[in-house]
Amino acid sequence: MAMRRLLIATTNPAKLAEYRLILRDVGIELELVSLAELGISETPKETGATFAENALLKARFYFQHARIATLADDGGLEIDALGGEPGVRSHRWLGSGGDDSDAALVAEVIRRMKGVEAGRRTARIRATLALIHEEGGVIREKTASGAIEGVIAERAYPEIRAGFPYRAVLVIPGRNCYLGELGDEEEAQISQRRIAVLKLRDELARIAGCRDAQLL
Repeated sequence: MAMRRLLIATTNPAKLAEYRLILRDVGIELELVSLAELGISETPKETGATFAENALLKARFYFQHARIATLADDGGLEIDALGGEPGVRSHRWLGSGGDDSDAALVAEVIRRMKGVEAGRRTARIRATLALIHEEGGVIREKTASGAIEGVIAERAYPEIRAGFPYRAVLVIPGRNCYLGELGDEEEAQISQRRIAVLKLRDELARIAGCRDAQLL
């Protein structure tokens, strides 16, 4: 029996690789395919007011195009001292007319947090996942969220991974290092997406053809 497919609705190859690591580690056997592999180039407008709204918007959009099980996510950085900013605007924080490069986003975090005392530098990187598939003629939708808690560093980590700028500003207290210092395998063990995937494990198991996730 052929392995069932799951569309990971992203154009970021690093994110696709992370999902492959996570699903392998949690024992879900699905063939992950990307938007590029399916020849999908259209993108929806992310008009949601929350990560969950945007994740569902994207999952529904790409499910309609691909007609296979689809997983989409939305997320970003939440800084408590900034009232939760940049939040849902994490990748559009500097406005449509500004420099929206990874380096510029990192620099803006450091600038806005300058002089904020240690006890008020708490923050997290959050992700909300939306999973859509069809079973017996019924469309099933599930969402789940996860977060990596940390603090904002006074100085950015010098190596900014493309597509993941905020890993260069978040320090993980229990490990006493920047999130950006962790290797792919190590980060996949603690990532916000892993936490959310575990909450969706039963639904992913249904897609994989195993009704009882405990059997995986």
